[in-house]
Amino acid sequence: MLDESLLDAPEALARADTRGLLRGAAESGARVRTAARHAADVGIGQLKPDGRPRAVLVAGPGAAGSCTADVLAALSGSHCPISLIAPTGVAPAPGALRWTLPGWAGPLDLVLLVSPDGTEPGLPLLVEQAYRRGCSLVAVAPAGSPLTEAVSQARGLTVPLATAPYDTAAYGTAPYDPAHGPAPVGAAGASSDSLYGPYDTGALSSGVGGAHSAENTARHTEPLGTAPGETTGPALPGTLWALLTPLLALVDRIGLIAAPPAVLEQVADRLDRVAERCGPAIATYTNPAKTLAAELAGALPLVWTEGPVAGAAGRRFAGLLAAVAGRPALTGELPGAIAAHGALLTSAFAGGGNADDFFRDRVEEPEALRARIVLLRDDQETPTSAAPTCREFALAHDAAISELEPADGSPLEKAAELLAITDFAAVYLALASAERS
Repeated sequence: MLDESLLDAPEALARADTRGLLRGAAESGARVRTAARHAADVGIGQLKPDGRPRAVLVAGPGAAGSCTADVLAALSGSHCPISLIAPTGVAPAPGALRWTLPGWAGPLDLVLLVSPDGTEPGLPLLVEQAYRRGCSLVAVAPAGSPLTEAVSQARGLTVPLATAPYDTAAYGTAPYDPAHGPAPVGAAGASSDSLYGPYDTGALSSGVGGAHSAENTARHTEPLGTAPGETTGPALPGTLWALLTPLLALVDRIGLIAAPPAVLEQVADRLDRVAERCGPAIATYTNPAKTLAAELAGALPLVWTEGPVAGAAGRRFAGLLAAVAGRPALTGELPGAIAAHGALLTSAFAGGGNADDFFRDRVEEPEALRARIVLLRDDQETPTSAAPTCREFALAHDAAISELEPADGSPLEKAAELLAITDFAAVYLALASAERS
């Protein structure tokens, strides 16, 4: 059951957000800028590759690996196969996970390792396999972690994970105002007293800023919006972009995805604009993330997508709904999703198939779960789009439908907007659920 009144109570949301999820989502743009600087500092921009790799293999725990691989594959198209090395093990715990290279992997292939923690024992073992086979190695993980040390010893490239410091006011950075976005650095009233405090707008980076930056990094080693379970669970808001951004800079250099520094800055700007539109101080009726969360109360989301970028965002959304909000969701790509999930709209989950029992106790008996279509699209409709058929199908079955379509921009900007809005929506649904708040 969703407490919709909590959605328009910013202070109550802040108290319920014990894991810092909203703040992590709001600081995604800052994390992109910091991660881009880290990538530049280690020399990714100066790389001169001989050509494209035969294949790109991505490994990492939980959604850190799967979401990173999914987004990179969606953005790269057919330029180069990008696939996930799925972990195996007796339990979903860092010490139990093991990764194995496919038998065909060799010197022509690139292995990308991502980890919010960097302490999984199985990843250094994978590094040894890749080194023996002659694969190129790149890792994004916390500096000084066992993973980065193993990659360095294997003559691979390591990029430190970008973190969003908890306290940066002393170093001249601006606070995040949920209603108005980041304030100008040095502006009157800019302090650490805003609802979510300051966030990194570009003043801090690894090895920059003297003793203050080093001290701050030492005191705050855990990325904002993370939790101990994130090493094997979801890549929570903010962390995904810290892992993804250096790899985008890398694949730009090898010609797989167009992600030069100017585009990454546009992505950060787009994430900042979404944070302004979807912040906790913005009312539900003008807040697309809160609106979507309210619409999904008591619903079984059928996340139908059109386009590769929307497909990756939809799978990410379903994963977050399950892991963060404790809500089931099904995903499918149009037009196949209509046939795959159509029966749900004529069953007990149908929105109009069974009238609500007039005599049901609204307090003691929960409302029946109803299927609701969530339509995510990459681009505006074309003559070959299946979106009109989707709407007609929903209308014919009296099914509710929610739609998200990003504003114009590069594929990477569109991916950022879809991922950011659905991240916020999943967090709002988790925080405003009475049984979880």
